[in-house]
Amino acid sequence: MTENIENKIKRPPIVVVLGHIDHGKSSLLEKIREDLVITSKEAGGITQHIGAYEVEVNGKKITFLDTPGHEAFFGIRKRSSKIADIGILVIDATEGVKDQTKEAYLAAKENNLPLIVALNKIDKPNAQPEIVKNQLAEIGLLVEDRGGTVPAVNISAKTGQGIDTLLDLIFLLAEMENLETDLSKKAKGVVIETCLDERRGNIATVILKEGTLKENAIIATKTALAKVRALEDFQGKRISEALPSQPVVVLGFEECPIVGEEFQEFESLEEAKSQIEPLKKRIISLPEVKEGEKILKIILKADVLGSLEAIEGIIEKIPQEKVKIAILKADVGNVNIDDLRLADENQAKILAFRVKPDSQAQNILKLKKIQIKSFQIIYELIEEIRREVERMLEPEIKRVDLGKIKIIAIFKQSKGRQIIGGRVLEGEIEKGSLAEIFRGEDKIGQGKIISLQIEKKNIDKAQKGREVGILIETQTKINLDDLLLIYKEEKQKKEIFLK
Repeated sequence: MTENIENKIKRPPIVVVLGHIDHGKSSLLEKIREDLVITSKEAGGITQHIGAYEVEVNGKKITFLDTPGHEAFFGIRKRSSKIADIGILVIDATEGVKDQTKEAYLAAKENNLPLIVALNKIDKPNAQPEIVKNQLAEIGLLVEDRGGTVPAVNISAKTGQGIDTLLDLIFLLAEMENLETDLSKKAKGVVIETCLDERRGNIATVILKEGTLKENAIIATKTALAKVRALEDFQGKRISEALPSQPVVVLGFEECPIVGEEFQEFESLEEAKSQIEPLKKRIISLPEVKEGEKILKIILKADVLGSLEAIEGIIEKIPQEKVKIAILKADVGNVNIDDLRLADENQAKILAFRVKPDSQAQNILKLKKIQIKSFQIIYELIEEIRREVERMLEPEIKRVDLGKIKIIAIFKQSKGRQIIGGRVLEGEIEKGSLAEIFRGEDKIGQGKIISLQIEKKNIDKAQKGREVGILIETQTKINLDDLLLIYKEEKQKKEIFLK
């Protein structure tokens, strides 16, 4: 279709927030949402996470992509960079540039995504924005006051300082990017979120890049098609038409499309179906387990594909040298009978993120003891997996040296046990501790301290300088002037950390 100049309009910028975990990306989005989103009374507010939302400043709109969970992982950032027009690189001004800061910058650079650097936590006394700018220069990102082209602004997501300036920079960059679109074209855009609702069916959040999207339109991605049954804005309010850059919830998909797919409008169902490519079914394959290794089998269920993608991305970063993690199934929607059957057959754990068992599954759960653990925060779900892995690891045995004894008397020697007297030369000895027996420089045996006495009174411990009677269990015959090195062994639970 030929472009119609009369139908060309400027569209609002689509903005993605990037950066290192805990540098304040979510806090910034929450502050902007809190201050600028006018909650619809009719819709009852923002009731569910759809992956994006709009704000309005002095009559001009901005769409913010709100990737769930740990949005810092590269795959999600890369996807978001392709959807977005502008990126905000958030950096904690008290911590500076981290690996994921650099990763986000490279993803934006690869996608030619214009950036604004937001130096966050500027309200803290240890904030050092100038040092952070120098660190950015070292990775190739020059901000404007270092001779580059990337604007930088000091902000506080906590107090709101600098956010007005940040929004002004977004509009300025949008003007420079000349974000225009043709309303006369057929609808075209990107899927940013999907979920399966047991009441309303397959649902997708899309962002329109061209044209207008209306009810009853026929749209398709490479994996799914829909005759649009209904459209909702980001607050859940029913709308009849979506405009470019607007995040909109689409009801009517026959299957859940894949997050990140492009969609477009077609004249007929037949034409749309011809674009569909069969999706390969995921085959369950267990990792190869060597001798001494164990395997943790899990089934993941989540509210939306974005959450699922984030969770799987973090799981990949859990060390799996001794315990392999096998994801038998990763799916959106409530926990169902098939999930329970799969868990039962494979002794797998079901981890549910912001979903619950459906009615049929609830009935089965009353009869079978299959444990489902539910989570509202991705970090807590990952912590549960980490704890499960730690529980499966064999504890480490750590030696703790306690003291040294010189043998000064032999009272009784019998098979397997001896009563001896000694002087504590170093440290402290304890009943029940272990001993290495040395004669000169040579280790000649080992044993275990059964009991201790001082002046014929049983004691638990003896300190440096004390003379003590010892009942020791050993197969080695002890002589005068032998030395006992006293120690104990402690079991230490192994801890694992994300790579």
